[in-house]
Amino acid sequence: MLARVFRYLFSLYLFAAVVYTSNYFLLSPLLSGLSFLVAHRAPRLAAAWSTSSFNSLLHSRTQDPFFLSDPAVSLERPSEDVVYWRSSEFARQNGLGHEKPIAMSEDLFLSKAFSASMHPSKIVPFFYRATGTFDKEDITITTLVTSNRFQVFARLVERYPGPISVTIHVNNVTNHVHELLDSLHMLYLSSPKMASNVDVHLVMDAFDRQFNTWRNIARFFARTDFVMMLDIDFSPCTDFRTALRSSEAAMEKLRTGTAAFVVPAFEYPKHTDGTDESRFPRSKAALVSLVHTGKIGMFHASWGPGHGSTDYNRYYAAPPGEIYKVTSYHSAYEPYVIFKKDGPPWCDERFVGYGGNKAACLFEMYLSGISYYVLADHFLIHQNHLYEETARRNERKYNRKIYSDFKEEACLRYLKLFRDNGLLNTTRGYNVQGECKKPRGIARMAAQLIDGA
Repeated sequence: MLARVFRYLFSLYLFAAVVYTSNYFLLSPLLSGLSFLVAHRAPRLAAAWSTSSFNSLLHSRTQDPFFLSDPAVSLERPSEDVVYWRSSEFARQNGLGHEKPIAMSEDLFLSKAFSASMHPSKIVPFFYRATGTFDKEDITITTLVTSNRFQVFARLVERYPGPISVTIHVNNVTNHVHELLDSLHMLYLSSPKMASNVDVHLVMDAFDRQFNTWRNIARFFARTDFVMMLDIDFSPCTDFRTALRSSEAAMEKLRTGTAAFVVPAFEYPKHTDGTDESRFPRSKAALVSLVHTGKIGMFHASWGPGHGSTDYNRYYAAPPGEIYKVTSYHSAYEPYVIFKKDGPPWCDERFVGYGGNKAACLFEMYLSGISYYVLADHFLIHQNHLYEETARRNERKYNRKIYSDFKEEACLRYLKLFRDNGLLNTTRGYNVQGECKKPRGIARMAAQLIDGA
């Protein structure tokens, strides 16, 4: 008898929960979105938004079974989306394969694609999908956003005219999910550029600051051949996108997959000077003038290895149009780069928190044979904000050890790869030879492998 009563009460609870969450995610966003649209944005959005496109976006948000359940249990609810695999073309041509593809759940596929990340984690690709069409050789900015940086992201969307692929982290706490999705929905409706240019991918879990995982997700789902790995708190001050795409020599370097273009990064030493993005210089001449007066300088100048390899003195003196090669690479170098999406290594996902994460991405790219070239007419400026200093200090300490081990592991992998393929003594093996004799733990072994190649 008690068991029957318990089952009855539990069924009532589930019914009430479904009604509540459905109302929250279906009716409330629709009404708030429409009221916002009518009150604030109707004149601007009329040309870019039709009823069908609005309904399509809303449908894509509310029909995913992930969002029709309590976030606390949603990690266990499988996606209904699937990935299909066919027999090889060779087998099918010889009557050995099957025409009917094999289906794999999207969740299983993504769990392997990002298997080095912390789990459980729910990835929702294309939560919002841009309505625009993109040329394959365009440059997609790939970035990551947390809920407290939405307004900074909005400014990036208004300034950058090309495609953007963004990963947004959703902390797996019910109240936070509700608030974030409402804020995100209003943000996405706030600008025609947001709707036409931005693909949004959600990551829902309890793990803060999995930066490299989030970077990989944004890159993985980018829809162009070339991407730029950019942190959200940087403002693109010049039109590097047009400059690169109009240079056949530069594009050819990108197509080979062995070149990455650096857009130099700057910041205002005085915190308050760097908080208003609308006042940033928009030409190199204006930038250099501020440099000479000491009002602006290299990003994180107190940590020279981070950006010093860009060679800022050469950058200041470079004539218009110059693109120069980075010749003094340091393993802590972490510039913002444009590169080919397919081919270069992915960011190592073991790095969680501040310190070493982006440098590890760039280090492995360098070992793989990619050379860095500086765009001497272009620059980014950091939008100053306060940091979580305690977290930064602790996480950097942990990641320092991980990065030391990572460099040794990466060197051994690439030394073996290049030796086995006869590439150590080629141009592509130059970076490995230069860097992999430096880590103490493997210096002797690396020298033997290199000298014996």
